Amino acid sequence: MEGHIHPISVITNKIYDYFRPYGFEVITGPEIVTTEQNFDSLNIPLDHPARNEMDTFYLKNGMTLRAHMTSLYLDEMKTRVKDGELIRPVRLLFPGRAFRNESVDATHNYIFHQIDGLVIDEKTNLGNLIASLQGMMKELMGDNIDFRIRSSYFPFTEPSIEFDIKKPGQDWLEMLGAGMVNPDVLKYYGLDPEKYQGYAFGVGLERILNVASGVDDIRYNLNGDYRYLGQF
Repeated sequence: MEGHIHPISVITNKIYDYFRPYGFEVITGPEIVTTEQNFDSLNIPLDHPARNEMDTFYLKNGMTLRAHMTSLYLDEMKTRVKDGELIRPVRLLFPGRAFRNESVDATHNYIFHQIDGLVIDEKTNLGNLIASLQGMMKELMGDNIDFRIRSSYFPFTEPSIEFDIKKPGQDWLEMLGAGMVNPDVLKYYGLDPEKYQGYAFGVGLERILNVASGVDDIRYNLNGDYRYLGQF
């Protein structure tokens, strides 16, 4: 039996290949993070449902398993801001596993994979974000798809959007959430929101993989069955 690149890695590498020519860096980090990284720095209030133990895995020492790749933003931004100014470009991808206290079924698992994207500069706008997402989806799904943008809510973005796609003969599918970085989050990083703007997005890799391949059960991605893995 020959080895094979895992389907999650195949999708991850395709996303890398799309964004790399635009100057994006890949950033990795710890799977155990503080509540500041997971929540406080992202404008997620104390009474937000995401902080509930039903969603987040809390450890005995007060740390948490990261609930989203967005939790890696804070430490990286500390290396890129000095005296209120950006000292290094912020065009970043954050790939990795995230963890939530979910009941396991065909569409949910307590371990899942994401890639977050973060861009901050003096000229970024919502049009840049939408164009980036459309380009990424065409790279992954092909050119013959339609796009739909819906308003949404995420504490760390304002405005927030949901990004949907439609393949020929199929219904609309929700693919990811995104938005412009909330001014309060920019202030947390030490930046003036009157000068700097940014956008962020989070892509569930199992979701992308299943839609692209037609597989309808995300559990296949972690069960190690070569009959599935060897198809990609």
